[in-house]
Amino acid sequence: MEFEMYKEKSSIIKVIGVGGGGGNAVNHMYRQGIKGVDFIICNTDAQALELSPIPNKVQLGASLTEGRGAGSIPEVGRNSAIENVEQLREMLGSNTKMVFITAGMGGGTGTGASPIIAKAAKDMGILTVGIVTTPFKFEGPRRKVQADQGLEELKKNVDTLLVISNEKVRQMCGNLELKNAFAQADNVLTTASKGIAEIITVAGYINVDFEDVKTVMKDSGVAIMGSCAAEGENRARKAVEGAMASPLLNDNEIEGARYILLNITSGVKEVLMDEVSEITDYIQSKAGATADIIWGNCNDESLGEAISVTLIATGFNTRSQRDETSAEKVIVEQPVVPQEPERIVINLNDDPVREAESFVNTLKNKSLEPSIKVSDPEPQTPKINVQTQPAPSLRQVSMFDLFGVESNDTQASNHTFEFTVSNKIKEEPKVEVIEQPEPEVIEPINFNEDLSEEELMKKSLQQSRDRIMKLKNFSIKLNSNNGLNELENVPAYVRKNMKLKETPHSSEQHISRFTLSNDNDGTEIRPNNSFLHDNVD
Repeated sequence: MEFEMYKEKSSIIKVIGVGGGGGNAVNHMYRQGIKGVDFIICNTDAQALELSPIPNKVQLGASLTEGRGAGSIPEVGRNSAIENVEQLREMLGSNTKMVFITAGMGGGTGTGASPIIAKAAKDMGILTVGIVTTPFKFEGPRRKVQADQGLEELKKNVDTLLVISNEKVRQMCGNLELKNAFAQADNVLTTASKGIAEIITVAGYINVDFEDVKTVMKDSGVAIMGSCAAEGENRARKAVEGAMASPLLNDNEIEGARYILLNITSGVKEVLMDEVSEITDYIQSKAGATADIIWGNCNDESLGEAISVTLIATGFNTRSQRDETSAEKVIVEQPVVPQEPERIVINLNDDPVREAESFVNTLKNKSLEPSIKVSDPEPQTPKINVQTQPAPSLRQVSMFDLFGVESNDTQASNHTFEFTVSNKIKEEPKVEVIEQPEPEVIEPINFNEDLSEEELMKKSLQQSRDRIMKLKNFSIKLNSNNGLNELENVPAYVRKNMKLKETPHSSEQHISRFTLSNDNDGTEIRPNNSFLHDNVD
């Protein structure tokens, strides 16, 4: 007696394209073919739905937009998805275990509707993976701002998020035609979706099933994926290095990852044990000893003698998040700095020298009058000569107190000298007063009084990010053929859009042949310049 298990017609894996960019990507995946998945396309634009070859279609916000699109307004896309969210739940059904949501961030439908669809899928207990693109730089700052806001909303409603930068696609592929540039972005989305889905759907000797993928991707946040195929000598090392250096994803560092899902696919020439060991050891060294690697192996005859490595790293902070964390630590430590001088202050109230300092301070606040009369009833103290001292009386008193030999002299001087202020300017034949400006108290200069500490740290962090991106883009350009050709064939001043001024020809002279001489006969203009020669030796 034989038993056959009932097989559902619907696949456990669904790929949903949202909006114009997501719909184009899913159309491309549908034509390329991904084994064991079902495709669904959602859009507010009825015309785009009619042109799609995918049979499963959902028009979002038919009563709200009347099939004319969201007008690049994310709020319209959000409300349109809310209008049809129940229809989407019915299409997902009870058999769906995993859903991919692909969208282009920055527009109206993809940016606004994808978080709503993702939330509906996740609430149903479906493993939800977002694979989205960020806009090209030439699409404008408004789309960039909307894309960032959409990414933040999507992160809250997916288990795993893969972000693909269209600008990096442009840097890698060079100056392509507009249609080909977006087609390259669709290829990257297809590679990411196919790489994850076929890990589950394609059977192998060491199989990676859905539960393994769920362990790696459930509530993991931002993920990093890389895939590469290589053949010939050292094919394993070339494939794993290519997968690790995937430049088209938003971040390609796997250091600190908690889980790594690894799939090794071979063709006619099966993978060797040493090659498997080389691949896993290389990934472990880059990710760290704490990373848990779940790997599997399958066979694809279309690869021929090549070997393909696909890895997904999850459970860690991206580079930008690590930079923000380190910046926050600096901000916490910063307020401690102004408190350090207070610990150094020493109270010298019991010091006898303090009395002289307070006396000087009282005179410092009192303005100096132009006339000072010194009374000297006792001629027995010739130590101070007011006429010969150029310094003000403040220093005379302090010097007398410091260098007095006997205490009796000090007491005598304190009882003898009296300073009186006179309003008569003519009664000062013996005293020469040198007026000096009052000592100014220099306040500490705050060079950044207009900027708060948080703004300064953000500015410093942004500068470091720009420097890192500039160096990274330069290394990417060096690793690509188009980038090397541009560096070799295009002059530097052309690449930097610098305009050079034409050098004047040597025949153009700006020196006059006339000279102006001044002698006994008077001023004369002469036509012969002795410094210029008609016949050059």
